[in-house]
Amino acid sequence: MGKLLRQYGPVGRRDDRVPPKAGPAEAGPEGHHGSAGRRVLSLLNPRSVAGQVFLLQLVVVLLLIVTAVVALVIQDRNSAIQEAGDRSLVAAESFAKAPGTAEAMQSDDPTAALQPHAEAVREKTGVDYVVALSPYGFRWTHPDPDQIGEHVSAPYGEALEGEPHQTTFDSSLGKAVDSTVAVFDEEGTAVGLVTVGVTVEKVTSVVQHQLPVIFAAGGVALVLAAGGSALVSGRLRRQTRGLLPVEMTRMYEHHDAVLHAVREGVIILDGHGRLLLVNDEARRLLDLPPEAEGRPVSSFGLSPALADLLESGRAVTDKVFLAGDLLLAVNLRPVGPKGGVVATLRDTTELRALAGRAEVAGGRLQLLYEASTRIGTTLDMKRTAEELTEVAVPRFADFATVELVEPVLLGDEPTGARTGMRRIAAAGIREEAPLNAVGTALRYAPDNPVSVGMATGRPVLVPHLAMAGGWRSQDPEQTRKVIEYGIHSMISVPLRARGQLLGVVEFWRSEQDPFESDDLSPAEELAARAAVCIDNARRYTREHTTAVTLQRSLLPGTLPKLSALEVGHRYLPAQAGVGGDWYDVIPLPGARVALVVGDVVGHGLHAAATMGRLRTAVHNFASLDLSPDELLAHLDDVITRIDQDAVAEGNTETVTGATCLYAVYDPVSGRCVLARAGHPGPALVSPDGSVTFPDIPVAPPLGVGGGLPVETAELRLAADSRLVLYTDGLIEARGRDIDIGLGMLGEALARTDGATPDDTCREVLDAMLRSGSSDDIALLVARTRLLDPAQVGEWEVPDDPAAVSRIRAEATDKLESWGLGETAFTTELILSELVTNAIRYGASPIGLRLLRDSGSLICEVSDGTSTSPHLRRAATTDEGGRGLFLVAQLSRRWGTRYTDRGKIIWAEQALDAGAAGDLSGLLTADL
Repeated sequence: MGKLLRQYGPVGRRDDRVPPKAGPAEAGPEGHHGSAGRRVLSLLNPRSVAGQVFLLQLVVVLLLIVTAVVALVIQDRNSAIQEAGDRSLVAAESFAKAPGTAEAMQSDDPTAALQPHAEAVREKTGVDYVVALSPYGFRWTHPDPDQIGEHVSAPYGEALEGEPHQTTFDSSLGKAVDSTVAVFDEEGTAVGLVTVGVTVEKVTSVVQHQLPVIFAAGGVALVLAAGGSALVSGRLRRQTRGLLPVEMTRMYEHHDAVLHAVREGVIILDGHGRLLLVNDEARRLLDLPPEAEGRPVSSFGLSPALADLLESGRAVTDKVFLAGDLLLAVNLRPVGPKGGVVATLRDTTELRALAGRAEVAGGRLQLLYEASTRIGTTLDMKRTAEELTEVAVPRFADFATVELVEPVLLGDEPTGARTGMRRIAAAGIREEAPLNAVGTALRYAPDNPVSVGMATGRPVLVPHLAMAGGWRSQDPEQTRKVIEYGIHSMISVPLRARGQLLGVVEFWRSEQDPFESDDLSPAEELAARAAVCIDNARRYTREHTTAVTLQRSLLPGTLPKLSALEVGHRYLPAQAGVGGDWYDVIPLPGARVALVVGDVVGHGLHAAATMGRLRTAVHNFASLDLSPDELLAHLDDVITRIDQDAVAEGNTETVTGATCLYAVYDPVSGRCVLARAGHPGPALVSPDGSVTFPDIPVAPPLGVGGGLPVETAELRLAADSRLVLYTDGLIEARGRDIDIGLGMLGEALARTDGATPDDTCREVLDAMLRSGSSDDIALLVARTRLLDPAQVGEWEVPDDPAAVSRIRAEATDKLESWGLGETAFTTELILSELVTNAIRYGASPIGLRLLRDSGSLICEVSDGTSTSPHLRRAATTDEGGRGLFLVAQLSRRWGTRYTDRGKIIWAEQALDAGAAGDLSGLLTADL
């Protein structure tokens, strides 16, 4: 209040008294005496603030003193009893354990030996008595000799058992404490008792020492309270300039009446932007609540510009601001040493026309601001166009439509030639407007305003559609419906980016006032913003399409039909784009099949290209018929070389990680050998429907293993088992642990009992991906089959060339039993050559196996050496060297694979029509 009064200056009082001015103290001792007397009277006057404060402090100090005394008395009483007990117990135990006490009690005259010592202890320790007793309670010592020999009937059983006994009782001298202890000989037998008593009054009292301190502190507190009250009284008198409370109240009423009577808003703020005072006119102009005082000015929903100005504290004169429907002229002046300000507000009703224009301009600026934040939130062209229409309707137009040229929709560069367009977005205040629907293909006539704008690159305004002949001639029936619906004006703006035409946007009005020339600028700004975003989305669409096309081309199109497996597969790209997940099914010699699933970390073209290189490498390594562990080791070397080449070329985009699971299944034995490098293990669904997750040793991911060995695992799969291979995107998700994902996968597979591999893929994805996936997913489900033993023929070949004819005859009989007699001649030539080479160049054991697969006949010859034969072309003078050439010509394909005990040379013949082979060319060839 003192601050407020100083801001407005001194005000005269009714009795015309003048407040005392600040100056030197009154001269002379009488002046000093009068000032001190008035100060004392002020303290004793309870009607003054200082007197009330002094009385309150006096009461508080007295209460504190009384409380302290009472607490000390209680504490002293308790501590005195405790100290008396401790003193008596110490004296009793000291006397009992003193050297010679036990011997004296066992002597012929204990009293003569103990009485002097007991009295000496009593005088030195200040206790009331030290009494030695026999174990039966007869006194040996006592301060009163007449009491020696008397029996004491007190309970000392506890003391005789070795525990000190202590009691508190009221004696003729006041409250006393008695402590009794037993005296034991060397054998532990109680030979007597010692009891010591002391009265509480003999203990020094704490209260007697501390009461003077307490009363002295209370007196000091009273003196300080009186001095503080005097200082407060003097300070209040100086701050209020000698005004009494009644006079201050009258002064406040005068100020309040004047402040709220003026027709100009007045507000006072402190240096932190909080309202100190607001008059009625300011409340009306700013629409402030009744409890506005004390709150920050920024909390009342004022316009940001006005709130910032009031908080800034800088001086302004007649600065105009829009507050609701009013235009306010604001004057601001900083006052006070602490950064306060006084603001006056005046309603400038004569500027309402200007306010209308300012509102329109502000609305357009707000519209463009919203467009900058709401248009282009995604890299989707259709969604960007929809955002443009949503921003424009209904603030700028009643309806809005967007068309793009056809190449842009496909992500291609727009061509210079005139092409058709397609409407991709539309919005309006109502849905039944007779405008072309989304998806409609459009081609505008040359004299149509839309075509004119596209040709010139400038927006075109049609204020009255009913009078626009070029627009109406485009489609008379359609335009008639538009006009009858009430749409009366239109602005067409071409969408251009980087100097190329992407499409066009039309703004339509039906209920708002017709478009004017001032509306062309905001329409063009909206279109320019949208055009840049649409072009970015188009370029992203082109890159995304390229990446997807590349990835799809690198993934297997159609998987081969195999007799060993029935395969179902799925690939789902990530929401963020293409990734590096892949799968493959590779036929191997001997009716075997390789199943592979891999994952390259990351997304985009680099991940897809790396995936393609890895898939090609796996095909190449599989053609060498490597075991799973060897294949993954070679694949790890490939990743390492890829990274080394990238670093050498200065390319920072290396392979950050890749995983792979490789499995080889043999339908003859049902044996499946698996190995994995950083990849999730497979799931196995048994023919009875039970689901397990086999434990497959895991190696580090490809490229980071540092040459560590890869271990394999072997499974025996029954017919109709389903082996499920997948990438981590299937089981891992944001906010979901991998163990939970594996549990969900197991539950989903358990519900697919009897389903085909393709149906299994569909049901698993439906169960696992209800909310979508942030990573791409590859899923491969293989149902196993076993070859009928009747389709397999096996022979052990003796290491004797003479056995070839017998083996050839038995093989021919086997072919006849299979109904393949027409292939006997070709097969005899093949197995004769292979068996002869094994006997001549190989080592025991030698074996022959014929496999009849669907559409093929496979001849396998094994021996105990790892030496591989090589096909060569013999010269005309050579007597040999043509055997493998004949095998290669007579079979569809042939090769060598290595085993733990040697190698297998195999040749595969096709069983379709004409598969027996035409030997006429060989007979006439230059061998």
